[in-house]
Parts: sequence; structure tokens; C-alpha cells
Amino acid sequence: MRDLLRAYFSRRTLVSLYNLFFAISRKLLTSFPLSFLMPNSNDAVAESDAVPLLDLSKPSLPISFPIKTLQDLKSRSYFDSFHFQFNRSTVPLRRNSDGLQNRPRVLVCHDMKGGYVDDKWVQGCENDAGYAIWHWYLMDIFVYFSHSLVTLPPPCWTNTAHRHGVKVLGTFITEWNEGTATCKEMLATMESAQMYAGRLAELATALGFDGWLINIENEIDEEQIPNLKEFVSHLTKVLHISTPGSLVIWYDSVTIRGNLQWQDQLTELNKPFFDLCDGIFMNYTWKESYPELSAEVAGDRKFDVYMGIDVFGRGSFGGGQWTVNAALDLLKRHNLSAAMFAPGWVYETAQPPNFHTAQNKWWSLVEKSWGIVQTYPHVLPFYSDFNQGFGYHVSLEGRQLSDAPWYNISCQSLQPLLEFSEDNKDIIQVTVDAREASFNGGGNITFRGKLKEDAYFTTRLFKPHIQLSSSPITVSYSVKSDETSKLGILLSFSSPSQETKSILVAPQEPIRRFDNMFLQCLTTSAQTVSEWTVHEMDLVMDGHTLTEISAFCYRPENSTKRSEYVALLGHISIKDHVQYQQKPETLLPASPWVIEAHNIELLPSNSGSKILKLKLEWRQKDLEDSVFPRYNLYAEKVKSTDVRPRKVLEKASSETVFLGVAHVPAYYVAELVVESEVKGVRFVVQTCGKDGSWDKLDDSPTLLVVLEGL
Repeated sequence: MRDLLRAYFSRRTLVSLYNLFFAISRKLLTSFPLSFLMPNSNDAVAESDAVPLLDLSKPSLPISFPIKTLQDLKSRSYFDSFHFQFNRSTVPLRRNSDGLQNRPRVLVCHDMKGGYVDDKWVQGCENDAGYAIWHWYLMDIFVYFSHSLVTLPPPCWTNTAHRHGVKVLGTFITEWNEGTATCKEMLATMESAQMYAGRLAELATALGFDGWLINIENEIDEEQIPNLKEFVSHLTKVLHISTPGSLVIWYDSVTIRGNLQWQDQLTELNKPFFDLCDGIFMNYTWKESYPELSAEVAGDRKFDVYMGIDVFGRGSFGGGQWTVNAALDLLKRHNLSAAMFAPGWVYETAQPPNFHTAQNKWWSLVEKSWGIVQTYPHVLPFYSDFNQGFGYHVSLEGRQLSDAPWYNISCQSLQPLLEFSEDNKDIIQVTVDAREASFNGGGNITFRGKLKEDAYFTTRLFKPHIQLSSSPITVSYSVKSDETSKLGILLSFSSPSQETKSILVAPQEPIRRFDNMFLQCLTTSAQTVSEWTVHEMDLVMDGHTLTEISAFCYRPENSTKRSEYVALLGHISIKDHVQYQQKPETLLPASPWVIEAHNIELLPSNSGSKILKLKLEWRQKDLEDSVFPRYNLYAEKVKSTDVRPRKVLEKASSETVFLGVAHVPAYYVAELVVESEVKGVRFVVQTCGKDGSWDKLDDSPTLLVVLEGL
């Protein structure tokens, strides 16, 4: 009987039944048009809660959102949204020396709780427990996925992925009965197929991401297959022109005959689509022999075949989850690329002991199986404060600007390539810690454990590939520790003749007992606020290539104290003297700034105070586009508009507010409480450079908004 049922209810029959059920369910649950979206950052709220819908054409806290209908895609209504300006990624893709050529690759497909959760808040939110990824050095491509028609990646993902050299794709998906109707309209003519492909290319170029995953998971009328092929071909051609290096990847779903028939391997039924674009994402229920068979069919394009792996393990070879390396090992042997779907499994299923540890453990499986695919940095200046995109406070040069929890993945700096150790055999435990004090932003690297006087401990932080000239470089880093816990930076170089050399950048007296292992350069050190010390030195390594940056933990000589070793590393910076002097952003402050306020509202509140809402925009008169990667925003409430206010950082008070961070030259102030005696609010825009530097607040552009008459 079981065999009869299995034969009767074929996969196609089950799909048809599910289509019917899904269509009815969607009608009952309703779907929201483009112009309205629920603004709550939590999970979907029941209709009985009567949550008001948000009109996306009007000023409000900036959000990311998908395009849900063909009409909205065709009309380009997205560009008329108040939120479009805020959703542009401003971080250019870091170019790798080898790009994606001549090696198997790793694609990671997001699909975390359906997408658009905490990451949809462009300016960040207060959920410090939001989902994040920081293992960018283990992937080449990141796909942002949801089940909306056009899934546009929130700019936070594109910003941080680009910073690490990872390409970002959005998703175009049609599915079930609704998808069938959508495809009939989209593919009605060759011209309509080209038009919709052009709209998708335009969106990717305007928002700064790198292409599309195309997922057609519904039946297609066979007579419309030529138009579907034209859609894929035209999108690929146009996007390659408008965004060099962009990618269009086809998902293994509908076949060249129009059937929804997942192949799980490259065959004559899906290869015609593969031939028209940059790659294919195979469905994840493949068998052990399929990678080798797919490689044979792909020929010299085998690296463009991405074999799917469902991290949840639903029918995936090897079972996914904590055995994801089984599938990766097999693909590595056959020299094919991998596409890991839903790594948010670690977060969604609350893997023990906590998300941070479980995340590091899971990605360590990927590293052990596949190896590192991204090395960075490749150029100077180099700067990292180890920020992971969430935290419990915000600091600037050791001064705490805010003690509020926050989440904003755009703020991720270059992430260290820390090695995960579960057995705790290392004498020093190394973690990125957002709860401890920070020098800049909200993160640090904490080194904690036992260390004897005559011992030392090293661990890799970064794997750069920076070719150095005769120009001096300046190496600086910040440390917070006691006198018995010393921390240096160990730099590894290779010469043109492939000879290796290590130089220890460390404070105070020479470390004589390690002299035979490396050269030592002493730093000049300066004490700053909050017990942070900045160590700095100049170095000339003409013709050498910097290949590794490591931490070096040690005790001072003649140290008798046997206490626990504890040191916090706040940041690392390496600058080229000549390059730094010629950087455009060092010359720009001479150019006058224009800062404006728009959409100003002053509303009464229940407490007797008022709520100020407005959009700030700024630019330099002589430049069309901003070259600064980040801006810190402050507001100072003033009771008299006739005098210059005190410096925000030097004399912080309850009247001074750190608003947040912007990565585009605009910021929306949603709810600034102003008391009745406040006459105006002075807004300060502090520019921050790629090298981690920032302008003094007295030199930063300001705008005084007078409240009288609003």
C-alpha cells in the first residue's frame, strides 16, 4: 500500500496539491503591496493587534523591503520611496587578485527567518541579539533570500560583504500558482521579458549590489520558454555592462520543457539556462555521484556549478547541521563549488552553549573542510576595531558615547581570522567581545588565560597580501591591560626571493629571551582615556610583502606576579605615509559643507515635552559624491541659540545625544525628545575616514534647527 501511495502521489502531484493549499492560505493571510509594510522589527504581529501599516512614500525610520508585484517592478515605484536613498550600499566591492577565477567557490544563501528581520532597519536597531555573520573570509558570494518576488539585500549586508571582498546577490523568485500567473505576464512577449530583466539590472546597479539569483519554482508554458531564456540572457548581458563583475545565477528548478522538476545535477534539462548566465545553484537533494556527473557536463565551467547544501539537513547529502563538512569534503574532492543554504540554522535553532560560540564552531567546520578563500587586506590604509555589527555600547577613542545596546551590520569592520578551539587546550582564550570595554565602536579582541613569565602565546589575526614600497608605514594599535599582561603585534613578511621575516611591534624594554625568533621594534606609547594605551611605530620594508598579522602575548621580564593574563586589543591600523598624505579625504575639510534639514516635524508628547522628527542631508559643495565611508551623528539641545555650545565629547551632558551612524550622506531623526525650555537643536556630522580617523567635532559641519515657529 505504501508503494502504491508513493507511486500515485508523485512529486509533481504533491507539488500541485501544495500549490492549491498554498494559494488558498496566501489569500486568507493576505499579502501587502509595495507601498505598505509593517514597521515592527519583531516577528509578524497578529492582525488582531491592529498594527498600523507604514506608507513608504512618507518620511519614517528608514527600512529595507522587497518588491512584491510585477506592477511595482515595472513602474519603478521603488525609486519614489522615501527609503530608496538610505538603501544604497556605499562600500565598493574590494577587488581580489584572483576574483572568482580558476578555483571552486563558496556561495552562502541567507534565508534567516524569511528575511527582513532586524537587518531591515537601515540605521540599526536596539536588538543586540540580532543575527550576524562575521566569517566572510570563508565565502565568495552571499545571496540574500526571501519568498517575495524581488528580494533586495538590505545595505548592511552589502556594505560589510563588500568590505571583505564578497559579492552580494538579491533574489528574483516566482513560486506556486501566483508564480505561474506572474511568469505568464512577465514572459508574454520577448519585449516584456527584456523590460523586466532591465528593471532588475537597474535595481542592482542603483543599490550597489552585484547581481541576482533567479529562482523560477513553478510550471512555465512551454511556448514561453524562449522568452524565459531571453529574460535570463538579457539580464546577464545588461548587468555585465552596468555592473562589471556582476553575476546572474540560475536555480535548478524549472526545466527547459517548462516542468517544475528539480534535477539535483547538471543535465540537458537545466543546462540551457546555465549556458546563458554565470552559474547554477543546484537543488540540495543530490546523491553522492551527482557532483562528478555535473562536472563532466559542465566541462571547463565546472567552477560555475554550485552544489546546494541545506544547513538544516532536509534531504541534503551528509545531513547538514554539524556534519555539513561531509558534503563540503566531497565537493572539494570533485573540484566543484558549494552553495550553503540557511546558515542561520545555528541562530534559529539556538544551538548551545550560545550563538557566538556555536557560530564560531560551525564555521570552523567549513574552514577545516574548505579552507580560507578570502585574504585581506590587500591595500593600505588598513584599519580594524573588530566590530561585529552589534554591541552594548559605542566608544570613540576610549570615550563612551552611548551605553545602549545596538545592532547595525553596516558597522562591521574587517573581521579577524580567529581560529576556533573547542578543547580549551590553549593557554590563552581569544574571543571577539562586545561586552568588554572598546576603544572604537563596540568591540575588541580579549585575550584571557594563564601565561608563565618565560612563555609567550601567538594567534593569527589577519592574512593580508600587501606589497610595500620604500615609503615608511606607521603601525599603531591600542591595548587595555595591567602591567603584567603585555601585548604586541607580530608582523610576517616575505621578500622578493621568498625569504620570510618576522618583526615584533611591542612596547617598552626589549624582550631578550625571544631575540632569536624575530626582530623587535619598540613603539612609542601614549596613554589615553579609560586606561587605553596606543602604541605606534614607523617601519620601512621596501620590496617586502606583508603576509600575516598576529597577536603576541607575553609577560615583562622579571615579572613575579602570577595573576591571570588579561589584555584587550582595541584596534590595529597600518598607514602608508605618502599615500595617507595624498588621500582625498585628508584634503576635503577645506571644501565647505552644506547641511540641510528636511521634513521637519515638532509634535507634542504626553509628558509635556515635544518630539522632533527630521531628515538631515549633507554634502560638500565641490563634490557630487561623498568619499567618506561613515558619519557619526550628534545632537546638542541648546537653551539659547545665540551662543556656541560646548564641545560634545569634552563636556558631555544630558543635553548631548549620540544619534547613531550613517553610511550615506543622510540620516533620519525619528524621535528626539526636546524639553520645553530647549530653544534649538544643533546637529553635528562627524566624518570618519577609511583609516579609522575622524574629524574633531569643532571642525565638523553643524546645523542649528531653531524650534520656535515649528
